[in-house]
Amino acid sequence: MRWGLLGLLVPLTLASTAQTPLPLARNTAPAAQPLPARTSTPAPAAVSTAPMPGSLPLPATFDVSAFERAAEQMTIGQRVPGLAVAVVQNGRVLSAKGYGVTDVSSPQPVNAHTVFRLASLSKAFAGTLTGLLVQDGSLRWDSKVGDYVPDFQLSDPAATRKVTVADLLSHRVGLKSHNAFDRDIEGNAEYYTVAHRLASAPLSCQPGQCYAYQNVAFSLVGDMVFAATGGFYEQAVDRRIFKPLGMNDASMGLAGIESSPSWARPHVRSRNGWVSIAPKPTYYRLAPAAGVNASISDMAQWLAAQTGHRPDVLPAPLLATLHAPIISTPDQMRSGWRRQRVDAASYAIGWRVFDYAGHQVVFHAGAVQGYRGLIALVPERDLGIAVLWNGESSVPSGLLPAMLDRALEVPAGDWLDVSLDDSDLLMADSQQDPGEPAGSAGSKATASPD
Repeated sequence: MRWGLLGLLVPLTLASTAQTPLPLARNTAPAAQPLPARTSTPAPAAVSTAPMPGSLPLPATFDVSAFERAAEQMTIGQRVPGLAVAVVQNGRVLSAKGYGVTDVSSPQPVNAHTVFRLASLSKAFAGTLTGLLVQDGSLRWDSKVGDYVPDFQLSDPAATRKVTVADLLSHRVGLKSHNAFDRDIEGNAEYYTVAHRLASAPLSCQPGQCYAYQNVAFSLVGDMVFAATGGFYEQAVDRRIFKPLGMNDASMGLAGIESSPSWARPHVRSRNGWVSIAPKPTYYRLAPAAGVNASISDMAQWLAAQTGHRPDVLPAPLLATLHAPIISTPDQMRSGWRRQRVDAASYAIGWRVFDYAGHQVVFHAGAVQGYRGLIALVPERDLGIAVLWNGESSVPSGLLPAMLDRALEVPAGDWLDVSLDDSDLLMADSQQDPGEPAGSAGSKATASPD
């Protein structure tokens, strides 16, 4: 029997507000015009384009056209098959374009409405949906998982009783291993079979006290949503987030991406170059952790909302809660541009929070076989950036820190191997894809770089 169905037997709905305080643990991070729709659905009319209070304008050196040229160069000679980049500032879309092709075997141009798989960028959608339910009073941040998912068990019964929805969404369940049972998921195991194995997983601390990045445990939030609302998680995301924000290309799951009019096929390297493959269904089974598909047009709407320009859908107090650092994650400062730029790192609710050379950046990375993605919010400049691509390559990864350096007026780092302008040739950091954890293989089908 589905855990979510069992949860319906528990008539527990607790009231709260989106501002319910979250306990901080080992926190070292600092405090905290839409594109036209492709379909006939009207674009949202409530986007605010006034700068957020206290935000600064972008410096003159932040040249969007230069970054667009750099992105175009990354697809020349199929260095990467396809790429899409969105830049949103003060709620206005400065750029949202596609580059390269959807499939090297049957080339079609990537455009603003080409759908990519978001992998772990999906986690922010799970956190946001939960926050909306907290705002409604259907859940509380301190709602206990066991009250909604009666079959949920950890190896310690006392720990089982303590785990809250906020613990799930900030990876503070207490499990010893990062990505516990991800190998089972990659081996095509069903989610509910694997989720029951959490009962045998070793613990390293009590819930809420330590961090270990998870996909299976994180996805229990989907069962809590079902138990609290009587509706499926995927439908709730569509109804509460996609539709009101005008994310008209967005979908959930394998059927969602494959039914899109334009979608980017995943690619892996072979001796003869890029090869397109069928998208794997595995991590789609973990919808809260890795189930969302979206175009760069959709991501522009998402960036505008997450930077505070859709208060009708995502009010400021909710965003403040979602983006507030909760638990320290020092492992995020060990590789690639993070090693050089990030002075402190924490996890919030479906987001990471970095001290980026003295500036707060809200961030996440995502990776599954054949897809990569990065997203960042810069409150100081009221700026949002998203980069999506459909090949297992580190080439586009440097775009994000290059843009952050320019936006924050940090001396330019060596992140790119393409020129931003005639006087500034930036060399690639080839040590590590910033969207990958240290030591991970480029072809590994991981949904959750941490």
